[in-house]
Amino acid sequence: MMAENTESTVPVTDGAAPEAAEGQRRGRGGRGGGDNRGGGGRGRNNDRRPAQEEDDGTIEKLVHINRVSKTVKGGKRFGFAALVVVGDGQGRVGFGHGKAREVPEAINKATAAAKKSMIRVALKDGRTLHHDGKGHFGAGKVTLRSAPAGTGIIAGGPMRAVFESLGVADVVTKSVGTSNPYNMIRATFAALSEQTSPKSVAQRRGKKIADLLGRGGSKTAEADAEAIAE
Repeated sequence: MMAENTESTVPVTDGAAPEAAEGQRRGRGGRGGGDNRGGGGRGRNNDRRPAQEEDDGTIEKLVHINRVSKTVKGGKRFGFAALVVVGDGQGRVGFGHGKAREVPEAINKATAAAKKSMIRVALKDGRTLHHDGKGHFGAGKVTLRSAPAGTGIIAGGPMRAVFESLGVADVVTKSVGTSNPYNMIRATFAALSEQTSPKSVAQRRGKKIADLLGRGGSKTAEADAEAIAE
C-alpha cells in the first residue's frame, strides 16, 4: 500500500509542479514585470513611430525629465514630467512639457505640446540673431548676443538645446538668477520673441531697408538691404 501511494502521488506532484511554476511565472509577469515591460515596450514603440512616420526634419531634444511621487494609501505612486524642445533648424522653435506614469508617454505629450507652440524667429544670414536681446521669467534672466561666424553656440544646457533646434550656429548667451531649466527656457523664449529683422521694421514704418541701414552708418547699405531682402 505504501508503494502504491508513493507511486500514485509522484505523477500527480510531477504534473502539478510545472503547472504551478507556470502559474507563478504568469502571475509575476501579469502583476509586475510583464505589465511594466509591456507598458514600456508600447511606450517606446509609440515614441519611435512619430519619428519614422513624420519625417519632416524636425529636431527634438529632451531637456529635462523629473520623477515625481504622490503618497497614497498603501504606498507611493510615481510619475514623470518631461521638458522637450522642438525645432526645424530654419527659424522655428517651440517647447512643451508633459506628465505621465511612464517616461515615453511623458515625452510624447511634451513633444506634441512643443509642436503646437512653435514660434518663428528672424535669423541673420540663417546663422545668428539680428540684434542683442534680454529675457526675464521668474528669477531667471538671460542675455542673448549676436556673434560673428565661427563663434559657435556659447550657452548652457537648456539654452543650447533651444538654439540647436532653432538653427542658430553663432550666439553668445548668459543666464543668471536660476538654474531651473523651465525658467531658463521660458526666459530664452521671451528674449527670442522680441527679435525683429530690418525687413519687418521697414515694412512697419513704411520705409526702405537701405534707409534704415544707412542711418546706422553702414557704407554698404544697399548691398546689405539686397542681402536681407533675399
